[in-house]
Amino acid sequence: MYIANTKRLTLAGAKKMMDTAVGGAERSGHAIAVAIVDAGGHPVLVQRMDGGRFHTVHSSTTKAVCAASNKRPTTAKGAAGQNLDTMHALGLALAAGAGRWTAMEGGYPIIVDGECVGGIGVSGATWELDDQFAREAVAAIGATFKIDGA
Repeated sequence: MYIANTKRLTLAGAKKMMDTAVGGAERSGHAIAVAIVDAGGHPVLVQRMDGGRFHTVHSSTTKAVCAASNKRPTTAKGAAGQNLDTMHALGLALAAGAGRWTAMEGGYPIIVDGECVGGIGVSGATWELDDQFAREAVAAIGATFKIDGA
């Protein structure tokens, strides 16, 4: 077979996810940035809340791209899921290229019917809250962040 049908994240889906993440941040009193990318890591929607620090735009985008690329949440694990020490985590980020890989929590793939349709990254609150807001946003559109069987 030379051509395959594929799913894709819509702008409406990205907006629903954005509203969910920003709503959580507003309720917790944090100003965050949220980036939502398609399966190829291209931006669909990026937003920084009023009062959010400017570097959080880059952090959230890197988290989203990394999660979509690896098809798993962003953590201090390597491409094969192995635990990384600080030196190896930094080395992997340098080897992957600017904005392509991070060990910081808060990035999740967006999985629909076992297919990765994109990624979301949240930055600007605590790592735990960034992670929570991203998971809630994925769930808001009926997606998951786990590949079937993983």
